[in-house]
Amino acid sequence: MNALSPVTGETILDVENLSLEFSGSSGTVRALDDVSFSVKRGEILSLVGESGCGKSVTAMTIMGLLPRHGATLRGAVSLAGEDLLGASERRMRTIRGNRIGMIFQDPMTSLNPVHTIGMQIGETVRRHRGVSWQQAYARALDMLEFVRIPDAKNRLNAYPHELSGGMRQRVMIAIALACDPELLIADEPTTALDVTVQAQVLELIAELRAELGMSVILITHDLGVVAAHADRMLVMYAGRIVEQAPVEALFAHPAHGYTAGLLRSLPGMNARQRGALAEIPGAVPRLDKPMSGCSFAPRCAFRTDACEQPLPPPVAIGPNHTARCIHADAVYRAVADTDIVKVWS
Repeated sequence: MNALSPVTGETILDVENLSLEFSGSSGTVRALDDVSFSVKRGEILSLVGESGCGKSVTAMTIMGLLPRHGATLRGAVSLAGEDLLGASERRMRTIRGNRIGMIFQDPMTSLNPVHTIGMQIGETVRRHRGVSWQQAYARALDMLEFVRIPDAKNRLNAYPHELSGGMRQRVMIAIALACDPELLIADEPTTALDVTVQAQVLELIAELRAELGMSVILITHDLGVVAAHADRMLVMYAGRIVEQAPVEALFAHPAHGYTAGLLRSLPGMNARQRGALAEIPGAVPRLDKPMSGCSFAPRCAFRTDACEQPLPPPVAIGPNHTARCIHADAVYRAVADTDIVKVWS
């Protein structure tokens, strides 16, 4: 766990048995399938998985940003005990930006190109705090300084195109934090940024979490980011959470075939191999096809005929470590007895 972590035992967000289906011309698409997890106050929880696995849809569902027409949503989402799925749109407009902040993937398209930075931060403050424009601009200046933007006073009157990618992402963080939210959702916050700027943005989020004691859901496909910044990790595949554990435990001893495959694909995990990096064979299943058994089974090195049976409840592997796999113990032992490199050989 991160040494700066202010994690407490108090739960700030609860997601229980969340399922989401969309109806379209090609049939019913099950985007989320029985997703359950919680976030502690002060915790950085990372959602990991390849594109299309359901990470961003989970975030949008929590924020109440998905269109309800043509969608069937089941389960429960609560923020500090308050029901979010049953909340009216008016109530959600109060919660979004005030109690839950969100950093979207692309700061250039998320910011309004015709308004200054100060106006965009100030508008958020005015909407949720009901203060004057003078007070809102003062808060905007404080926030730009808070996210370490140099020459913050002059940046208030700048337009998004006048800032670098890293500066724009810091502005997005300033907007997300302007009303002191209890929970920050960061959806691929370093997309399209160079490596140096990525590190700066991620360090900033970690530092602000430590200073403010807020919770963070960090959505990413970068396992290096998870290892450096997260306290706990959820691995998603085809709309399901297949494994969750503290970061150190999951990296040391994965207990699901998909997690083992992800870790095996890391360059650092393949020091003994020559040539191309390892990959997980096969392709992600179509979500418009019914899946009763394990959706990862066709690609899994541990597959047996039993994997086609309905999925069992998550299996407890260790403290706060579960995997939704009938062969979880076998995966765990195989990785522990050999190494991730050999498991798929």
